[in-house]
Amino acid sequence: MAKLHYLDAVIKETFRLHPALPFLVPRCPSQSSTVGGYYIPKGCMVWLNVWVIHRDPKIWENPLEFQPERFLNEPSNLDYSGNNFNYIPFGSGRRICAGLPLAEKTLMYILGSLLHSFEWKLPHGTELEFSDNFGIVTKKLNPIVAVPTPRLSNFELYTK
Repeated sequence: MAKLHYLDAVIKETFRLHPALPFLVPRCPSQSSTVGGYYIPKGCMVWLNVWVIHRDPKIWENPLEFQPERFLNEPSNLDYSGNNFNYIPFGSGRRICAGLPLAEKTLMYILGSLLHSFEWKLPHGTELEFSDNFGIVTKKLNPIVAVPTPRLSNFELYTK
């Protein structure tokens, strides 16, 4: 799985454009402070809008386009660690998603296996539509349906 660099880039680009949580867990500062020129009073609930950060044209070239290649050019800079605040699909710091290591490995394995085992096509006459149903958790407005066709002609080869 470590050699599937393009698959890793596709997953990262998908999380950039469609984060599971568009807003990270809110935080309340214990004292008033000014951040980036904005005054934040003590006890004020602060939400970090990942959805907007990941689409900011000051940070991302062609931010609304699906371009996995952007993660191939700077792989060490843009990972899930939360150290680069331009890309934080799982949060950062002490409150980073606890399931991140499991999610990262499992997603690579499952998607790698599905892509290796099947050809994927849209049902005849269907067009892709990527609109989100925006909320606390982001999901597709209309589910994406794909039809799998086994790559191997002998089905028994999949069970061994």
